Amino acid sequence: MALSSWKTFDFFEVSQVKPPDDDSKSFFEANEISCLCSGSESLFLGSFDGVVRILSPTFKIIRTFQAYDIGSITHMKQVEGTSLLVTVSEDLPSEPILKVWALDKPVKKTGLPTCQSTLNIQNGRKPYPISAFAALEDLSQLAVGFANGSVTVVRGDLIHDRGARQRTVHESEEPVTGVELRQEANNLTTLYVATISRVLKLVISGRGAGQPARNVEESGCAVGCMTVNKRNGDIVVVRGDAIYYYGVDGRGPCYGYDGPKSLVAIYEDYVALVSPPAATSTSAKSSTLRRFGGSPADSLFNTSTFTLLDTDLKFVAHSESVVSQVKSLFMIWGDLFTLTQDGKIFRYHEKSLQQRLEILYHRNLYVYAINLAQKAGMDAVQQNVIFRKYGDNLYQKGDYDGAMQQYLKAIDNTEPSQVIRKFLDTQRIHNLIEYLEELHEHHRATADHTTLLLNCYAKLKDIDKLEKFIKSPGDLKFDLDTAISMCRQGGYYEQAAYLATKHGEHELVVDILIEDSKKYSEALQYIWRLEPEAMYVNLMKYARVLLGHCPSDATKLFVEYFTGHFRPRTDEIAILPEAQSAGYATGTLNAVQNLRDLLPLPYMSTSAVASPPSQGNVPGPVADAPVNENAEQPPAPQYTSPQPRVAFSSFVDHPDEFIVFLEACLEEPGLKERDKIDLYTTLFEMYLHKSNEKNRDDREEWEAKAKKLIEGKDIPIDTSNVLLLSHLSNFKDGTTLVREQAGLRFDIFRSYTSAKDTRGAIKALRKYGPEEPQLYPAALAYFTSDPGILEDAGSELDAVLKKIDEDGLMAPLQVIQTLSTNAVATMGMIKTYLQETIDRERKEINVNRRLITSYRTETLEKRQEISDLTTKPQTFNNTRCSFCGSQLSLPAVHFMCKHSFHQTCINVQVGEDGTVEGDCTVCRKDNDTIRAFVRSQEETATKHDLFLDAIERGGDRFGTVSEFFGRGVMEVPVVD
Repeated sequence: MALSSWKTFDFFEVSQVKPPDDDSKSFFEANEISCLCSGSESLFLGSFDGVVRILSPTFKIIRTFQAYDIGSITHMKQVEGTSLLVTVSEDLPSEPILKVWALDKPVKKTGLPTCQSTLNIQNGRKPYPISAFAALEDLSQLAVGFANGSVTVVRGDLIHDRGARQRTVHESEEPVTGVELRQEANNLTTLYVATISRVLKLVISGRGAGQPARNVEESGCAVGCMTVNKRNGDIVVVRGDAIYYYGVDGRGPCYGYDGPKSLVAIYEDYVALVSPPAATSTSAKSSTLRRFGGSPADSLFNTSTFTLLDTDLKFVAHSESVVSQVKSLFMIWGDLFTLTQDGKIFRYHEKSLQQRLEILYHRNLYVYAINLAQKAGMDAVQQNVIFRKYGDNLYQKGDYDGAMQQYLKAIDNTEPSQVIRKFLDTQRIHNLIEYLEELHEHHRATADHTTLLLNCYAKLKDIDKLEKFIKSPGDLKFDLDTAISMCRQGGYYEQAAYLATKHGEHELVVDILIEDSKKYSEALQYIWRLEPEAMYVNLMKYARVLLGHCPSDATKLFVEYFTGHFRPRTDEIAILPEAQSAGYATGTLNAVQNLRDLLPLPYMSTSAVASPPSQGNVPGPVADAPVNENAEQPPAPQYTSPQPRVAFSSFVDHPDEFIVFLEACLEEPGLKERDKIDLYTTLFEMYLHKSNEKNRDDREEWEAKAKKLIEGKDIPIDTSNVLLLSHLSNFKDGTTLVREQAGLRFDIFRSYTSAKDTRGAIKALRKYGPEEPQLYPAALAYFTSDPGILEDAGSELDAVLKKIDEDGLMAPLQVIQTLSTNAVATMGMIKTYLQETIDRERKEINVNRRLITSYRTETLEKRQEISDLTTKPQTFNNTRCSFCGSQLSLPAVHFMCKHSFHQTCINVQVGEDGTVEGDCTVCRKDNDTIRAFVRSQEETATKHDLFLDAIERGGDRFGTVSEFFGRGVMEVPVVD
């Protein structure tokens, strides 16, 4: 690439150095400088009289010492970081003399620096001047080139003067114009030698040392036109046609640059070139200029050119014409300096990076600015500023694609709204999509950015890009809720379901399948594949919908889960794609409007909103897709089954499925009591509900099921619930059965009489009458309450009267009073009853009278007997003992009961007055019985609860009162 096409900039500030004192100024003006070098923050000048001068940063001579008595100093090198200085003096025809000085070790007597070593450089005793000189930093090897074409290499410890060896490594007939040493790995040192017609290299130490020199290039260079780039070790050679680089593998890149060159140096990243005046320039002088300008005009045409090149970035950093020829180039104190033939020194100070960038900005050379910033190591934030400026420049020129590329590079540090607002015009929607996609890739997108991107896809109807965006691998790059919402609004249900499925949003997946896609079977199958916790939430949320569209499968899932047998399905379902559904216009408008609230959108209008696609994007039905059942079933998950009652509300308007669910739950063993109550009660209600549906032919079947349910043993249905439900459903068998189980037989009979169901009343009377005698008086009142009822009862009235009479359930007067409440019954109907009753009562009266007479006679006899015993003397005529039957003999004991005994035959005590303490042995048993009966009556008289209990249990209460009255219950206790 020729330098003629390179851009030229002014990246350096040039100033002439003014020595601060007269001595320094006079030294420079006298042009006595034979050579110079820099290092260790100091500048070293060698003069023709063998004197070395050391200058400060202000170019003031701070130290001077005589290095050589004769000869001029032609070459010098300062070892960086040390106080060592190498000087070479020539005084032809003598051999050049090399000295190593320790500047920090002055000699006490003279004050001069200590000369560490001195060496005469050999050239086969040929009196030719040194044309090139090079040395390693540790001074272990030096190379000296001579004008006669020979090169001498010096090895040894010159610093400590332990001897050095010299060897001529190259000889030719061409003068040596340059030598450079390159030290590589494994202690390999390569020497590059340049002549006027060739460039060679040879290994002087390490592997391959001793081999002859190898040609690198069949073109040489002039003296001072070869140098080394210390940063990478490349050899730089300049010729009349170009600048050449040589590396380990030979020649590298070259840059065309016509014109003679006299000096070359490497400063930082730049190549410094000095070009002398062209030889042909003299003939090209204008005669007019020579005639009117004279000698000043001649000097203008004899100026040399000084150029600083950046070969990496391919631009000219500085170029100027110098009137006086440049004698030397050196770098120190961070700047580049030139020494001219007339003794002037010019400083070249590189402008700051920001100043250089501003120059490039001013010329709209943003590519150069970016390359310069990257090469300078500018951080990403500052580089992004350049990218953004470059993008703005391209945008103003109408290069929207190029501008977007720059904005993408600066995406990490650019406010997205600054770019988005530029590309909201529908004609630049592709650029906007590209930027929004990159925002998501860098995880800098907000919900509005996601919305806008999906709107753009919709406008272009680019389903492929939409799917690629939402199905991109790696971490989530967008707001999930926003993406799903926008896909749903636009009818892209398959993509919305994919996103929700991928990120575990099970409720959203089911919601999309049910609310949007209307794929109820697919939704149910998806729910069936979830873990118990997630499955339960979604099943309960959409239970009614699923039962309405998939009643059988949904009921089966309910049964499995609530009975504790749920196992997630693991079969694989192939989803068949379907066409897209319409409807994205509204979503697009809303999404753009959301972003418009945050940003001014000068180019976006509602007319630019995407029109709805003609076809939607609805996922294929899973129910019709092929199902691949996995051979191996995973173990059933562990979960706690909820109470069945929580599912009851889900089965509203689905009684058949509800009954299946309830029956299945009741078949499970180990149900809790409260769950049994809920299940049985609800199932009973559903049976009655089914039996009461209109136009049903199986009413009796459902009622039979309901009756069978409540007839079962250990059925925990509350009686009040059964009665209430039976009443509401007009289920009489249920009411009757419950009342039977509760012993409410009278209520059953009364329910028939209330409904004037005479046949039912007669049936209940016959069934429950033997156990409930009170039904007969009630039946009597009912049968005689209405002529129609009496006619329906028929002969049942006689049976009732007979039962009342036989069991004494009512007094005849009560019967007459009951029948006399209305004019239904006649005397002829009860004639037989009354006649039998009167005859029976007459017989009973006669019997009672005979008993009264006998009791009175017996009482009078007992009273007379007691009176005789207490008032009249008694005669005892017994001659035999009532115990042993033997003839009585004294002493004998006689009792008032007319029994006599031997005193020895009975166990009694006889007092001194002849009284006997004890009872008759024969009468004792009867007397004890009588005493016990009396005590019992006395005790019973105090136990009133027994009296009340007997009244409650007895059929004849008046008889019970009379009996207890005879026992003394009513007697008033005697107070002593």
